[in-house]
Amino acid sequence: MPATPAPRTTDSREGVESGPRAVRPVPNGRTVPEEAITPLIRGIAVLRELTEADGTLSLSGLERATGLARSTVDRITSTLARMGYVRLDGRDVILTPRVLELGNAYLAALRLPALLNAHADALADELDESVSLAVGDGDGIRFIHQATRRRAMSLSFRIGDPLPAERTAPGPLFASEWTKEAWQSWRERRTADPEDRTFTAVPPREHPSPDKDFERRAARARKDGWALDDQLIEPGLVAVSVPVRAPGTGRIACVASVVSHTSRHTATHLRDTVLPRLRAAVAEMERELRLAPPAEPGPAPAGLATWTGASKQELGREFIESLARGLTVLTAFGEGRARLTLTEVARATGLARATARRALITYEHLGLVTATPTDRTFSLTPRVLALGFPPLSRTSLPRIATPHLTDLSTRVGETTALAVLTDSGGSDGPGSGSGSGSGEEIQYTARAATGKVMSVNIPIGTRLPARETALGTVLLGLDEVRTPGYALVDQELEEGLRAIAVPIRDRTGRVTAAASVALHAARRTLRECVEDILPELKAAATHIEADLHMASRFTRVPLS
Repeated sequence: MPATPAPRTTDSREGVESGPRAVRPVPNGRTVPEEAITPLIRGIAVLRELTEADGTLSLSGLERATGLARSTVDRITSTLARMGYVRLDGRDVILTPRVLELGNAYLAALRLPALLNAHADALADELDESVSLAVGDGDGIRFIHQATRRRAMSLSFRIGDPLPAERTAPGPLFASEWTKEAWQSWRERRTADPEDRTFTAVPPREHPSPDKDFERRAARARKDGWALDDQLIEPGLVAVSVPVRAPGTGRIACVASVVSHTSRHTATHLRDTVLPRLRAAVAEMERELRLAPPAEPGPAPAGLATWTGASKQELGREFIESLARGLTVLTAFGEGRARLTLTEVARATGLARATARRALITYEHLGLVTATPTDRTFSLTPRVLALGFPPLSRTSLPRIATPHLTDLSTRVGETTALAVLTDSGGSDGPGSGSGSGSGEEIQYTARAATGKVMSVNIPIGTRLPARETALGTVLLGLDEVRTPGYALVDQELEEGLRAIAVPIRDRTGRVTAAASVALHAARRTLRECVEDILPELKAAATHIEADLHMASRFTRVPLS
């Protein structure tokens, strides 16, 4: 195995490096290692710009934001679309739930969400306040879990959002462990960006505070073992934080925070009333970390190198194989695979060692991977969450399903829909009368219609008696659905209306929703519904489930 690359210094925000490795200049003044993969750097830039734009940006917008040629942007987005990370809708490029596999790899390798999220959720329920978990990322922090409250005044922070350390409650706690080099990097960033314009999740800073203020807060946090945010991000927002320390080392693994607003608590009142319970919850979290058995390695991705080769063969110049292969390196990490050697990365991805090595060098330069020279291993950094996670961390099942329903409607030429089971509360749909009397109804949460003169028109939000619809028959789990895996209802809700539906299952296999195709009985026989429409409907359901499972691994996905 080749020697591990010599250590280098990396700017926490921009990835600017110095060190003995040979570098070459680039037009904007930054430098990259000679062995770095330029198409991979450009692809990461596109994913970051899409993330900063809340998940959607036009092709011309990407061209302007990245400074890349339009032809390069077209090839990158074509490659990302082939990987399932984006979809192209006219001139717009839209992030898809599949891209969450990159952030999921980091969160799975970290293990903290899997071990601590339930404790954070329980504390949020007990206090009726928002609770978050955050990790340090250079001179900032990133959230890895959010348990928010449903209120008119709610938090807009999302998993993966970066915040400047000095404007948060967790920041002083992380800063209490910073090295002299880290403090210097922080000061340089403050000088270069006094208004925090590079942190798009927070409003720009109007009145920068002296560096000494944060230095004093960090010193006090080191002494007290907790820290406050008294409206540092914006007026009205207050938070109290306590560090969760890793067993063995005693260093901060993450920071737990309770977040509220001044109409409910002043910062002092939050400290006095909430801090004792937060400390107790953190003690439970630390006990969880101590008692947790070592993680069993999950299955590594398989056949990715072969897939990228086949995609290149099929798409030709429009598929950038080096970008696709580089991105697969991030998915080599995961649960039980937090630290990997070069050999292990190559084995997990099926890539040649030289290819895997160049990708790791590129990711080191970008701040997405860190190397440990003592054992020659690599690990992901929190910055991987910047690749699409924030805008998708609060997606819903209707948002996930709608593109697939639209594609299905285009293929079969009929109206498609998604529905969930809901408590009976009065029906408002066609043919519903005064309700089914069963106590259970379905509610339409997504749909895609066709351009036909006569089409099924049931608006989103409509409730119908479950037992009179194909969707409801699936959701009620009736015996006639279990064996064939679908329900076919012929003119029970309304004369001439025929519908076929299949279940949508969550990560546990539980039926949480149903998808359907509805049409006029004159257009297809019952047999044609089963032979022609059902395969297409099942394929769409499979795609919806795959996206749902990816999106719900570390986040909650509302069903409506």
